[in-house]
Amino acid sequence: MNDGRIPAISVALSVYNGERFLASAIESILTQSFTDFEFLILDDGSKDGSRAIIESYAARDSRIRPIFRANKGLIVSLNQLLTEARAPIVARMDADDISLPERFARQYAFLQQNPDHGVVGCWTEEMDDTGALWPLCMSGHPVTHEAFLQAIEDGAPLLCHPAVMYRRDVVLAVGGYHAAFQHCEDLDLWLRLAAVTRIANLPERLIRYRHYPDQVSSRHAARQQIGAAIAKLAYQARKAGRPDPTEHLDHLPEIDDLDKVFGAQGLPQFVRGKVAHGVLYSLQSLRDEGFDLILRYLADGGDHHGMWRTVARLIRFGSPWRAARLALALIKS
Repeated sequence: MNDGRIPAISVALSVYNGERFLASAIESILTQSFTDFEFLILDDGSKDGSRAIIESYAARDSRIRPIFRANKGLIVSLNQLLTEARAPIVARMDADDISLPERFARQYAFLQQNPDHGVVGCWTEEMDDTGALWPLCMSGHPVTHEAFLQAIEDGAPLLCHPAVMYRRDVVLAVGGYHAAFQHCEDLDLWLRLAAVTRIANLPERLIRYRHYPDQVSSRHAARQQIGAAIAKLAYQARKAGRPDPTEHLDHLPEIDDLDKVFGAQGLPQFVRGKVAHGVLYSLQSLRDEGFDLILRYLADGGDHHGMWRTVARLIRFGSPWRAARLALALIKS
């Protein structure tokens, strides 16, 4: 779209080595029933064939604005896309998902009809890496703002990041995506936005969300859950009228430093408890830092709920040594 006219929507997609599913993701945007958009695709220094795929589609559709640069990471990419977007409404998209044809039309209409809402998501249809349906673990994300606030308190899912559409000025007003919250930058953003605008989800499955072993949420599950727990601490601090000590950080504090950072007591064990029980079913986390975190949590007196089943799971995963270490930690604690 090079005619100088401001589009209704800016679509923001960042990709890094995403050639496997990228074409399907792009095509799902280009075939939307709502057509008044620019499509920003930022290639974050990919080393695979992502750039060639982007260039091929950009040559065929003038709505695509390709951006190529050296790798700087997802958070930098998301903030750059926000800065470069020309439309007042931004639709997020990931390089491994598929937006259904009516997604933009439904979400844009909602924002037009509800000016007090700054963010709208939608329910998802889950699929695996082959496109086959994935069993749903939940009925859907919270539909109303009131339900959204309750979901925060309950620790329930809030929004599917690639399924959201939001008002650009509202997101920029809270500082965009914060650098410290790598792998959970979206959750931190939703928690900050909840205090300044209304947030909802359409009870329609308008995006197909893909699950596969190499996706970021699988590869960094423990680190993601640590960040999520700290984001919740920051949310509670803001809600209580206290300063948010994470606001200007480039990296999250170490877990053992949380009491000092937040000026409270017992936070390291609280965070370890949240994460320990959250990664029990993640094979990747049980093979990396998540396992050591569980051992530390138990050594400090953490509860055993679900832990013995994890011993059996580790044996099935082919990790008898880790199973023995966890069993010993359970006996000692």
